[in-house]
Amino acid sequence: MNFDLDDEQRDLAAAARDFLADAAAPANAREALDSGARGAVPPGRDELVKSGFATITIAESAGGGGGTLLDLAVVAEQAGRVLAGPSLVTYARAAELFAESPTQLEALAGGGLALAVVDAGSPVLDAIGADTFVALRDGDIVCGAGTVTEREPIDPTRGLADVAVAPDASPVPGGPDRWARAERVGRVILAAEGLGAASRALEIGVEYAKERHAFGRAIGSYQAVKHMLVDVYVEVEQLRSLVWWAAWAADNAPAELPLAAAAAKAAAATTLERAAETLIQVHGGIGFTWEHDAHLYWRRAKVDRFLLGDDVAAFDEVARIAMEGAR
Repeated sequence: MNFDLDDEQRDLAAAARDFLADAAAPANAREALDSGARGAVPPGRDELVKSGFATITIAESAGGGGGTLLDLAVVAEQAGRVLAGPSLVTYARAAELFAESPTQLEALAGGGLALAVVDAGSPVLDAIGADTFVALRDGDIVCGAGTVTEREPIDPTRGLADVAVAPDASPVPGGPDRWARAERVGRVILAAEGLGAASRALEIGVEYAKERHAFGRAIGSYQAVKHMLVDVYVEVEQLRSLVWWAAWAADNAPAELPLAAAAAKAAAATTLERAAETLIQVHGGIGFTWEHDAHLYWRRAKVDRFLLGDDVAAFDEVARIAMEGAR
């Protein structure tokens, strides 16, 4: 089966790349680290909603784009390249969780909700700056205010914090099954952002390997450097296939989504980490410094590895589902 993008999706990717390249950059992550402005990373909630990219998967009747998860994944890849914030994972999950809640869905599409989704026992993505929180409590989905406790950020673009959802949070139609699907959808978009970040880290490494000379030759001509970059390239392209498959499954083959989402999550975690570490190695001494962007991609890799479950749990899930299918 061909999981390549069609012309409309390529045009969407180009439009998202243009918008995000103007609205965000790794320099914003560096500035946030220097200033301590946690969660205040461009383009920000308002601009993402105004652009229409954040609300692609919300139904047109609620003010969204009425698009597919694959459409959103295409945009998420471009967001990952520039380490944009907040994460499109939050909007993807919210669109699923509010599927039967027209009022909240319209508020989300209109920019009236600064939302974060709370996973029990984990730091909450995009919690900083949020005023509304969705959680699973005793098998029911609830939505309401919450108390936010900020953390010292490794990656300030992720807006991580601990959240205690208010006891009087209102119920939202749905239950564990809807929550589980929203989590898998979130994993797909997280993997798409990881794909973009890993792809950009690889590009920066290749560009430097062509420009930097040692002993009269470009360092990219040495096998040790060349092989490292090629290994990352292979992993990035494998991840790309997994992301497109997982997004397609969410839209067209729900039975395949649990396996596809877990596989994409696991591969994204390891691929982005490998890409970021290779970027640092290729740059040598300068790659370890605060002034170079390499550590910003490394920070994203270290944080994303543990969002929505870590890569070890995701690999275990892939193995379990595959074994059950074999039986």
